Amino acid sequence: MNYVDGFVAPVPKKNLAAYRRMARRAGKIWREHGALQYTECVADDVKPGKLTSFPQAVKLKPGEVVVFSWIVYKSRAARDRANRMVMADPRLADLMDPKKLPFDGKRMFWGGFKPFLEL
Repeated sequence: MNYVDGFVAPVPKKNLAAYRRMARRAGKIWREHGALQYTECVADDVKPGKLTSFPQAVKLKPGEVVVFSWIVYKSRAARDRANRMVMADPRLADLMDPKKLPFDGKRMFWGGFKPFLEL
């Protein structure tokens, strides 16, 4: 089975176009470095829960929307290799500055996942 990195971030609605441009550029570079699939989704049906939810997890503020993203790789080793290459790619250097991002990176969370069931 493949390996998946998942990401959740709060994005100001007014910055969605800038986020999409950033994601399109980053996704192409991730694909060049070995990602099999790069997907970005904007929340459509994510209500606050009683204990936890996507909005609560990112401390969603008024005027923001949750973005859920994932990248698929052949394996964890392929993910690790791709991430090293992506982080060193000079075409993404401007995205390494948190002040230039179209969202609050401090409220973003992510992790790697090993699928255990595919239908």
